[in-house]
Amino acid sequence: MVVRAVVRGVGHYLPERVVENAEFEKTLDTTDEWIRSRSGIERRHFAAEDEATSDLATHAARAALTDAGLSAEDMDAVIVATSTPDLTFPSVATKVQSELGMTRGFAFDLQAVCAGFVYALSTANALIMSGQARRILVIGAETMSRILDMTDRTTCVLFGDGAGAVVLEAQDQPGTPRDRGILAVDLNSDGQYRDLLYVDGGVSTGTSGHIRMQGNQVFRHAIEKLAATAEAALAKAGLRDEDVDWIVPHQANIRIIQGTAKKMKHRMDQVVVTVQDHGNTSAASIPLAMSIGKARGQIKPGDLIVTEAIGGGLAWGAVVLRW
Repeated sequence: MVVRAVVRGVGHYLPERVVENAEFEKTLDTTDEWIRSRSGIERRHFAAEDEATSDLATHAARAALTDAGLSAEDMDAVIVATSTPDLTFPSVATKVQSELGMTRGFAFDLQAVCAGFVYALSTANALIMSGQARRILVIGAETMSRILDMTDRTTCVLFGDGAGAVVLEAQDQPGTPRDRGILAVDLNSDGQYRDLLYVDGGVSTGTSGHIRMQGNQVFRHAIEKLAATAEAALAKAGLRDEDVDWIVPHQANIRIIQGTAKKMKHRMDQVVVTVQDHGNTSAASIPLAMSIGKARGQIKPGDLIVTEAIGGGLAWGAVVLRW
């Protein structure tokens, strides 16, 4: 028998304000058709002025705990993947820990931009496999609207706010590719491409800054690297493309999602797609899609899932898990 990190529960939260593509037509040289044709995005959610990333994360965490039938006191750790923390420090995770009334265990943030949730799943898996934690809340949460340049039509129409969370639990499994839980992880980064996607602010500038992106270059890297990392993770798990029930990709751009699925020889009806309603929610997009995929009845117990993401850094990776 081996210890696996098994998904016990999942949940998500979206701010109330929905921003349709048409809203950008009032201030930018763009159209609903232009945005849809290039990204697949139709609308996204923006947080209210008094909503912080920690608020979104806490809502998603509570939903995941309810789905798991557990309480905050059952958790040993909280990991929040985010690039838009409330403050430089302390971490969003400690704020969530406090809001949930969790007075034990440990909490920390992890930053790998759009790949953040994949990195967080990998970290939580390692903590569980090493015996340092039995149950972990893994959250992806972003308020990307706070770092958008609303005069830049190439970026501001692409991003949205939201949060998703999963509860991972240590469970004994036989130690085969048929096990439930996380079966394999593949992580990568290459800092030589850091200027392709970045925020031009931070401690060195004294400002929060705005997203800057060379979209064509990011697109060129995305499909190749996402398909390769997914294949690598499957190989580590002793599985193949045909074993996969669902791809749950980072929701950045429908053309990237379609291109990656095609390269992996999967039909689009085997892919959980939410980008049309949420835009790119960075580290939140995968757990959001997981939660909605389960709510739709797409993801079921026993399904084999590959989830992959790429973001600034460039950082990318994939996780293979059985629901």
